[in-house]
Amino acid sequence: MLDQLRQEIDKIDNQLLALLNERMKIVQKIGELKKTNNTFIYRPEREKAILDRLARLNQELGGLLTPAAIDAIYMEIFAASRHFELPERVAYLGPEGSFCHQAAENRFGAMTDYIALQDIRSIFESVVTQRVRFGVVPIENNQEGFVNETIDLLFAFDVRIVAETLLPIHHTFASTCEKLNDIKQIFSKDIAFKQCRKFLESYFKDSQVEFIPVESTSKAVKIASERPHSAAICASVAAKIYRVPILFENIEDSPYNRTRFYIISKEFENQVSGNDKTTIIAQLPDVAGSLATFLQDFSVHQINLKKIESRPAKSEEKFNCWFYIEIDGHAAQEPLKSVLAKHQANVKFLGSYVKLC
Repeated sequence: MLDQLRQEIDKIDNQLLALLNERMKIVQKIGELKKTNNTFIYRPEREKAILDRLARLNQELGGLLTPAAIDAIYMEIFAASRHFELPERVAYLGPEGSFCHQAAENRFGAMTDYIALQDIRSIFESVVTQRVRFGVVPIENNQEGFVNETIDLLFAFDVRIVAETLLPIHHTFASTCEKLNDIKQIFSKDIAFKQCRKFLESYFKDSQVEFIPVESTSKAVKIASERPHSAAICASVAAKIYRVPILFENIEDSPYNRTRFYIISKEFENQVSGNDKTTIIAQLPDVAGSLATFLQDFSVHQINLKKIESRPAKSEEKFNCWFYIEIDGHAAQEPLKSVLAKHQANVKFLGSYVKLC
């Protein structure tokens, strides 16, 4: 009976492989057309439409696959297809094994050519100079708020937001020390220390341990692998890569800890998906009522502003600021199109993309 069932699975696998090859033949033709028209291989709005259609079809068929399982399977198929059309290089905040690395692989798959960079600015510079086609940068954590460095660099560099992607954040505590009393230094990214306050207060409140922030959690565990009497707060995958024993799992304060990442590119325009978000930067005149007038135009047209964050205008002597704003809707659709056109002298458009949250 078991052998018979396995033979049935083998038969289905043979059919799947044949169908995937047929799919790749069509992908190859599409790739040739894209090269002729000089258009982007990566189309996140098209991928989202496919996933939504398959999820609905699966429900109608009474399928056993969950939406998450369908996403996981097809994201790898999409990645293989993109690689088949044209291999693309993606930069992320390294080293290998960082949460940013995980977010990049979740979106672009395992076959993509990845470049680990040491800081967020380097990712922006690589995108602008087109040394890479895409960059993956953290923008916001739902426990600690915005990554101000990313917002400031979106203001400073001429890039487009291609997509957003979400990653559940689970921290581990890793060390080569057998006893906690032997630990003298703990390394991690500054935001990770904040996300694990309760754990640190419980185990190291009265100790003389030094908390040392570094550029990334994966760099933290790399240091911990080389330096005696040290530990790191990091992702479990990073601890395994650097072969540092994990002493505690899931030490984050909140089980709902998630980080949102942006995928950025030099030049990119998404088509309308029907469920979009637009991000802009507004530099308004320093006169009474300018912000109120600007916001009123969105209210009159019943356009929902998802987020607004003020940032200091560091290039000016005065204490002026500019505003980072996320908006429901696509910039190519009314009424948002008209509102942005009205304020185009004071607005920097960063991109319209499929909304995930």
